[in-house]
Amino acid sequence: MATPNPQAAAAAVCPPPMKATSNGAFHHENPLDYSLPLLIVQICIVVCFTRLLAFICRPLRQPRVIAEIIGGLLLGPSAFGRNQKFLDTIFPKKSLTVLDTIANVGLLFFLFLVGLELDVRSIRRTGPKALAIAVCGITFPFTLGVGTSFVLRATISKGVQPLAFIVFMGVALSITAFPVLARILAELKLLTTDVGSIAMSAAAVNDVAAWILLALAIAISGENTSPLISVWVMLCGATFIVFAVYAIRPLLVIMAKRSLSGEPVKETYICFTLTLVLACSFLTDTIGIHALFGAFVVGIIVPKDGPFAGVLIEKIEDLVSGIFLPLYFVSSGLKTNVATISGGTSWALLALVIFNACFGKIVGTIVVAVSCKVPFRESLALGFLMNTKGLVELIVLNIGKDRKVLNDQAFAICVLMALFTTFITTPIVMAVYKPARRGAPYKYKTIQRKDLDTELRMLACFHSTRSIPTLLNLIESSRGTKKSGKLCIYAMHLMELSERSSAITMVHKARRNGLPFWNNKPDNDRNGNNDHMIIAFQAYGKLNKVNVRPMTAISDLTNIHEDICTSSHQKRAAMIILPFHKHQLVDGSMESLGGSFRHMNELVLSHAPCSVGILVDRGLGGASQVQASDVAYNIVVLFFGGRDCREALSYGMRMAQHPGISLTAVKFVAASGKSLAFGAKLVAVSADKQQKVVTEIDESEKRLDEELWNEFLGKSIKFEERLVESRNDIEVALREMSKSSLILVGRMPSVAPLVYNSDSAQLGPVGSFLASSEFSTTASVVVIQQYNPAADVHPLVMEEIEHSDEPDTPI
Repeated sequence: MATPNPQAAAAAVCPPPMKATSNGAFHHENPLDYSLPLLIVQICIVVCFTRLLAFICRPLRQPRVIAEIIGGLLLGPSAFGRNQKFLDTIFPKKSLTVLDTIANVGLLFFLFLVGLELDVRSIRRTGPKALAIAVCGITFPFTLGVGTSFVLRATISKGVQPLAFIVFMGVALSITAFPVLARILAELKLLTTDVGSIAMSAAAVNDVAAWILLALAIAISGENTSPLISVWVMLCGATFIVFAVYAIRPLLVIMAKRSLSGEPVKETYICFTLTLVLACSFLTDTIGIHALFGAFVVGIIVPKDGPFAGVLIEKIEDLVSGIFLPLYFVSSGLKTNVATISGGTSWALLALVIFNACFGKIVGTIVVAVSCKVPFRESLALGFLMNTKGLVELIVLNIGKDRKVLNDQAFAICVLMALFTTFITTPIVMAVYKPARRGAPYKYKTIQRKDLDTELRMLACFHSTRSIPTLLNLIESSRGTKKSGKLCIYAMHLMELSERSSAITMVHKARRNGLPFWNNKPDNDRNGNNDHMIIAFQAYGKLNKVNVRPMTAISDLTNIHEDICTSSHQKRAAMIILPFHKHQLVDGSMESLGGSFRHMNELVLSHAPCSVGILVDRGLGGASQVQASDVAYNIVVLFFGGRDCREALSYGMRMAQHPGISLTAVKFVAASGKSLAFGAKLVAVSADKQQKVVTEIDESEKRLDEELWNEFLGKSIKFEERLVESRNDIEVALREMSKSSLILVGRMPSVAPLVYNSDSAQLGPVGSFLASSEFSTTASVVVIQQYNPAADVHPLVMEEIEHSDEPDTPI
């Protein structure tokens, strides 16, 4: 009988390690048999697939972590991985060690980012409400988790270590995912409200307590671990924290103090800190807690004041969150097989785990919140917010599975529980709690007014540096010369809320009580968080003695119109200036910035509490701001009649007060017995894409038109009347004005459409023609819609006479 070869037997059980790189296909080598090209393919598949799922989940207002968890499950043995050929080709077993290692390195730095977001000072300042909610939000679900562990041990988890299993299940049911909760609150505009503040404070306390419990669970979960070893692990872990606070933090404080605002942070400091993260991770792994704890602790002890922490986030967040973190979800998904949940018992246990997780968090939070005199609807919202799981939950579950505390079936049940509880958070919170915006009514919601000496307030919006010079030149043209007729401008920088960790910090700086606000404290620079795009507005205001109040709105583009409209009401604005959804290229053609900006403008037009002007920027005054003494603009007002044209003419009359502006008003008159519609069916496009037939101007509107026109004639300003007999006559007249500096026109006059199949239908029949690439390359356009109280049927701000809402600038 032949003696078996031990090396051959070992090779049959353990495949040889993969080489890093191949010699290429021309050498008849398959790149997927080598670790580096295979890892590249895995990363590309994971990132593209999870981003596609995130795009699909976007209408449901789900955070990206949901798409990444689902993507991990689908790529694993629960779905696509059922095809063994796919699994062996893309995710072979011999590649999983490399994949897990890279994913965990990314996870280390993500936990470092979480620590950077978590300010210990906010935990110290936690009020009694948030502290009570946090304590009850941990103890009640933890108790239910302990009870659930007994049921699971009696059915599907027989033979596991009882104490470790109890602690893991308690932590799994009681944890709140701090970073995922912050993302949900930011998207729902609740981050800086009372509800959001309580939720974030409670979640921060919850997170710290959960990590301590998790460290305990890890310490007692080793194989053949004696109680003495567990005690040593905990003592060494506590010693590490003390060492980090008193030995490592002073070094970080020195580097933070030497990193001055406005100056680049030294590359040596960045490199040292990132290396420190890895070194501390190695220490905690050596202790036996887990490498993640070292990274998390370093993130917590980094000083939060100054630009140092922000630069660290900027350096690593895109690579970690965009590339490495999805790998961790796929690594988890490859360990999860939903098919193991089969039979009535397994599905009953899944329902039990989900029920206990939701019941413990939601009911526990609601009870203590109501007892703290929090209104019931806010308490209900808090309950569902605190039930958010996500990434931190998966970390706990993966550690439990690696430590053999959770078997395949218990792991799959807990993963589905985490997915379900996080998925329901956003839609339920939106359904049960929508804070009402209330404000005091105000008088001047249009530029057209009888008392011309009153202050004119405008909310000027921009989303890139490209439109700032034109916007400043438009503001300069609007200020007139009368000392009594002051101008106050709120310059609002529109920023899309991204998935970055730094976006949460920016939201904290830019919002107060859920709304953008003007911060009149000149201390933003010391924190390195000043929005450099608003410096131009501040400089203009000081040089020209105009009240300019910079603001920043950070929100999702699908609902940023709420910020614009509520802020304009809060600031008592008479007009909102919006950038057009296209910008002009070098060759003069207009390029779209995307449908989301167009949709934003449509929603503002539909819900604005004041007049709205959409600015088509073709370089008014050139590529830089023009000094007041150098202003020399030819401005044309097109007057067709109707509410919007009267607002445009009123705006032009104010501009005409500026000594550097030459204003010409052109009144279009149809031949006797005809109208400017010339028999065409007039259609107005509303924000919800509904088309409404517009009737002819009635006699009362015509009388108002004549009154304003006669008032204009008394101003001794240039004017002319154009008799037009066809739609082509209007086009010819407009093209003669294509060399003007600026054209003002009403949005919805009763005029025959001048262009068809336009993607700028919200600008109306004339505005869509003036905004087209064929019309002009030099004439900027402002398309104006006058506020109409009769059309304001769905206001975003409910006006209450007794509501005291003073604006933050003097009247």
